[in-house]
Amino acid sequence: MSSKVSNILGPFYNALLSSSRSLQHQHSKHFHSSRHRLRAQLINGKAMSKEILSELNVEVEAWIAAGNRRPHLSAIIVGEDPASQTYVKNKMKACKASGITSNTITHSSHISEDQLLQEIEALNKDASVDGLLVQLPMPKHISERAVCNAVSPGKDVDGFHVVNVGRFCTDLDAFIPATPAGVIEMIKRSGFETFGKNAVVCGRSKNVGMPIAMLLHSDGIGETQACDATTTICHRYTPPEQLRVFTLTADIVVVAAGVPGLITADMIKPGACIIDVGINRVKDPVTGKFKLVGDVDFDGVVEKAGWITPVPGGVGPMTVAMVMRNTMKAARGFSTVI
Repeated sequence: MSSKVSNILGPFYNALLSSSRSLQHQHSKHFHSSRHRLRAQLINGKAMSKEILSELNVEVEAWIAAGNRRPHLSAIIVGEDPASQTYVKNKMKACKASGITSNTITHSSHISEDQLLQEIEALNKDASVDGLLVQLPMPKHISERAVCNAVSPGKDVDGFHVVNVGRFCTDLDAFIPATPAGVIEMIKRSGFETFGKNAVVCGRSKNVGMPIAMLLHSDGIGETQACDATTTICHRYTPPEQLRVFTLTADIVVVAAGVPGLITADMIKPGACIIDVGINRVKDPVTGKFKLVGDVDFDGVVEKAGWITPVPGGVGPMTVAMVMRNTMKAARGFSTVI
C-alpha cells in the first residue's frame, strides 16, 4: 500500500496489518502441529464381536419366545490340528454367548472321504441341525472342495458351497463366508465410508480374498448390501513395486496374503483404512518366544493410517461372530430361498 493511503488510514491500517500478521502466525503454528497427528483409530474386533453376539442373543431369545426351537450348530473336525481345534473351540464359546446350542464331532485323520461325506449327508438330513461346518484344512487324501459342496447350501454357515459362492458373486442373498463378512462388518461399524472409494485386496484365495473383493466392489443397493468401492486384487505374482503403486492410491487396504510385514508405512496413504486378515506365528528376535503377527507392519502403519485392525484381536473374533449370525439365518429357514 502506498504511503499516501497509509497516511490517510492511519491507526486503522496499522491495526489491520498487525492483525493479518497475527493470523498468519497462528495458521503457521496450526499447520505445523497438524504434522504431529494422532495414531490410527483401532478397530477392535474383539469388542465388536461381543457386541454382535449380544445382539444375536436378544434375537435368539425372541425367536424362542415366539415358539421356535433354539438354533443348533454342528461342527466337524478331522485330525488333530491345534489351530483347527482352537477355532472350533472359540465357535462353541460363541454359541453359548449367543444362545445357540452346539456340538463338535471329531474324527481321526484316517477317516476316508466316503465316510466323512456320509456323515455330512446324515447331518444334512437331521432337522435338529440348523448350521453345519467342517473345519478346514482337511487331510491330503480328502478333497476340500468335495467336502464343502457336500454340506447342504441351506446349512452352509461357512459359505463355502458353490451355490452360496455363486449367489453372493451375483449380488444375491446368500451365506457369505464368515471372514469376508466380518471384514465388511468391521468397516461399516467403524463408520468408514466406502462409496466411490479405492480399495485394494492383497490375496485372492477363494474363501477370503476373492469374496472380500466381490463385497467391496458390488452394488450397495443389491441384496448383499455391498460397498460400491473401486476394487483392485493383488496376489503373490503382483510385482512389489506395482503393489506399492496400488496401495498408495487406496482408501481401503485389506491384506490376506499370509506374509508377515508385507504392508509397510511407506506403502499406504495417510488416513487409509487398513484391515489385516493375516495371522502368522513368528519368533520374536528379542525374547526368542513365538508371537502372532499379521501381514501389516503394525508399529509403522499405525502412525500413518486412519483406521487399523490389530492381530490378534481384529478379524479373528469377527469371523466367529459371523458364523453365529449365519447359524441364526439358517434357523430362520434361509434354505427355502435357495
